[in-house]
Amino acid sequence: MNHHNAQLDDKTLNNPNKILLMGNPNVGKSVFFTELTGIHAVSSNYAGSTVSFTQGNISLGGQEYTLIDVPGTYSLKEASSEAEAVALQFANSGAVAIICVLDASNLERNLRLAIDLRKYKTPLIYVLNLMDVAERKGIAVNSKLLSDELGAPVIEAIATKKQGIDTIRQHLEDIVKNPKGCPETHCDKCYKCHVNQMDKYGDAWAASKAVCRKTCLKINEKPSFLDKLGDAMVKPFPGIFIALLVIAATIAVIFFGGEGLHIPLTMLVDYLIVPFFENLFSSFIPEGVFLNILVGEFGIFVITFEWILAIIFPFVLMFYVAFTFLEDTGFLPRISVLFDNIMRKLGVQGGSLIHILMGYGCAVPAIIGSRAASSRKERIVIATAICFAIPCITQMGALVSLTAGYAWWMLPAMLLFSFVLFVVVAIIASKFIKGKVDPLLIEVPNVLIPSPRAYGRKLLSRMRHFLKDAQGPMMIAILFAALLAESGILGIIADAAQPIVSGWLGLPAEAVTALILGIVRREMSVAPLLALDLTSLQAFVGGAVALMYIPCLSVFAVLAKEFKAKIAIFITLSTVVTAIVIGGLINQIGQIFV
Repeated sequence: MNHHNAQLDDKTLNNPNKILLMGNPNVGKSVFFTELTGIHAVSSNYAGSTVSFTQGNISLGGQEYTLIDVPGTYSLKEASSEAEAVALQFANSGAVAIICVLDASNLERNLRLAIDLRKYKTPLIYVLNLMDVAERKGIAVNSKLLSDELGAPVIEAIATKKQGIDTIRQHLEDIVKNPKGCPETHCDKCYKCHVNQMDKYGDAWAASKAVCRKTCLKINEKPSFLDKLGDAMVKPFPGIFIALLVIAATIAVIFFGGEGLHIPLTMLVDYLIVPFFENLFSSFIPEGVFLNILVGEFGIFVITFEWILAIIFPFVLMFYVAFTFLEDTGFLPRISVLFDNIMRKLGVQGGSLIHILMGYGCAVPAIIGSRAASSRKERIVIATAICFAIPCITQMGALVSLTAGYAWWMLPAMLLFSFVLFVVVAIIASKFIKGKVDPLLIEVPNVLIPSPRAYGRKLLSRMRHFLKDAQGPMMIAILFAALLAESGILGIIADAAQPIVSGWLGLPAEAVTALILGIVRREMSVAPLLALDLTSLQAFVGGAVALMYIPCLSVFAVLAKEFKAKIAIFITLSTVVTAIVIGGLINQIGQIFV
């Protein structure tokens, strides 16, 4: 099996053995992909979480096929975003079969795409997902009658409970065994013979309305508590109150949960892990450069555990505990609708709030996720604001650790500074970047209680990705710091940068390490400051500079890929200049009051 998540290429497009997994945004396609291939694809309870495509192998009839999780789209008439353009290309490329996932609780809207797919003369399987939500809403769907109308199998399913998975696989087996669909005679049932049966209804919208009226029955008009809560969350009152309460609870979970884990992990590192490696290497390696690189001041087996395990990991874990829960409940699209008017004053849609919140996890998926935005201008504004003002969770964990040892106001002041910076940067970027921002068109999903199994699997996957993606570059940065320190180059650089670092920013000369390592990883622009004896003003200045400072290498690479190198270089240079100028102003003004 293989996992691939990238923009469309000719090799994938022209693959003759591909099976497409298609549907509207937010219908559960990624859950089916995970169950059918065994490869975990992150699924979220909001539109736009699949903005590229994911592919994996599936074995059918003794042969390997490629199952592709296509970005969600509402129709195949035209593409309103980059993600929908990818879906349209796949639909036109041909396939062995198409699995079209439908939301049983919102069938009419889903049927437009289901009917559009009939025109491609490709074997189809319709999967009627979220049957439990439809039942909660008092909606009964006659799947047999729907199958007759669509001329293809309709499988009732609840993806998060693995219901329907075996039936989908069995139908795929039947298709690959009999790819022609039917004998030469007209049968009125298979995909080739039934393709024009929808013409009697007129266009796709008329057909979807007519088929929904025939196959759906409202058996209970009384909304459930979750449905009432979902409706309340998009109204100014009590929606704003609920949103602020949820945000406050989320911050509390991350901060207090992270601090609670930080203390025992620090004790574990300081009293067990680091002494173990110090004793181990000292027993057979003589004192000198090599031993210092391993267990010295910037030793790999010291800093790696102190920074990654004790300082950063607790806050990353608690962030994803909270954020994954909010994703799966359907909360994020609701605050996007609620705060749309405010976000538009900043030059972006309310839907962009989802990508901005994702940026607190990591800027890379947040910038990639902005492909769901309907204009290039909005994408660049989002990316710029994230690079300037949104700390990733690893950097946030380091900032919490940096400010926690000083005045109580330090962390709130840093968060307020980040918020003001975000507002200012977004307004300036939206004024200077040409283009338009379309009105908000976002699907507000059902409010769901997360499935413990799916939630746990997603959380585990995210933490595994963090350890894999972050640990390597961070260890390289730590090794680089150790080599610079041991070779004396760090001292030379510190002397050269003294007018800026010590004179203008008011930081110790050793803080130059943070500016160097921040190029590799954003949290590394904070972590070295933890070892220095800073005043409150120096800690705040250092944190503010780190917040605005240069995007890390992986973010730069994504910016260059998504918007071209010129924009990536411009954003990078702008963050460096802004960080030094504003950081210095904070220091100079602060000196007056100290």
